[in-house]
Amino acid sequence: MTILIKGAGVAGLTAAFALVRRGHTVTLLDPADPGMGASHYAGGMLAPWCEGETAPAVVVDAGEQAIGWWDEALPGLVERKGTLLVAPARDQSELERFARRTRRHEWLDEAGIAELEPALAGRFRRGLFFRDEAHLDPRPALAALLEALTRKGVKILRHANERAFAQVIDCTGRAAIQPGSQLRGVRGEMLYLKTDEIALSRPVRLLHPRIPLYVVPRGEGRFMVGATMIESEHDGPISARSLMELLNAAYTLHPAFGEAEVIETGTGIRPAYADNIPRITGSDRHLAINGMYRHGFLMAPALAEDLAVRLEAEPQRRSATA
Repeated sequence: MTILIKGAGVAGLTAAFALVRRGHTVTLLDPADPGMGASHYAGGMLAPWCEGETAPAVVVDAGEQAIGWWDEALPGLVERKGTLLVAPARDQSELERFARRTRRHEWLDEAGIAELEPALAGRFRRGLFFRDEAHLDPRPALAALLEALTRKGVKILRHANERAFAQVIDCTGRAAIQPGSQLRGVRGEMLYLKTDEIALSRPVRLLHPRIPLYVVPRGEGRFMVGATMIESEHDGPISARSLMELLNAAYTLHPAFGEAEVIETGTGIRPAYADNIPRITGSDRHLAINGMYRHGFLMAPALAEDLAVRLEAEPQRRSATA
């Protein structure tokens, strides 16, 4: 089957990868550079049990599968070092609440936090450690997926005639937010800091009164700091308020971030359905994967595999009803 996938973000690239592995002929269509949409600004945290604090079971279950999927697809890029969650002394009740709403974690005391992340020694009395979680850097991950697809003969086009393909899969993300689509935009903002005064081995989440902060180490003294969730489709630069709040929260995690260099800021509009659960929609020749919200890297592999199974079952269904 010849398949056109519109959009080369995390949804489109994972869908292409799953389909090519099953022997389908796939072409990618993206008028922009692949991987440069909202996926470019993602945290890359494969943290299903942390996300379970607010996300439903379908996201947690898909995210658990995603860790192995990414590790198999991109050997060496997934770091299985868990997630550390901490809170200032004044917010210990929030830590207790988070623990009640999640699973697969263990409590750490001050000594346990220091053993896990020496840079945070003496800064927090208690924390939660989600040992089974993982993370990856989205930018090299998407580049590696694209390279693997190119080696397998996948073409990347900026223009294409959709009628020339037997199946069209719309993974265009934000571009699909149209009247009647049931999608809305959720704005995420992030920044990159650079400092040699602190080292972290894994993503650290800080429960903060206004912005639940996460800091993800990217190597060479770089840290990705995010992220806001604003109900807006405004696609401008990061706001002064968000920048100040992210920096203040990072400073709360460790004062060394106060002297760090801000080397990049970014924003992305993430499409979401009313229930914030990504899904496959459409029928027959035209299908779509969308509504990734903040769960792109968690949900994309499961949706890609579901899509592949659905396309393989479709000819049999049509034969049975003919």
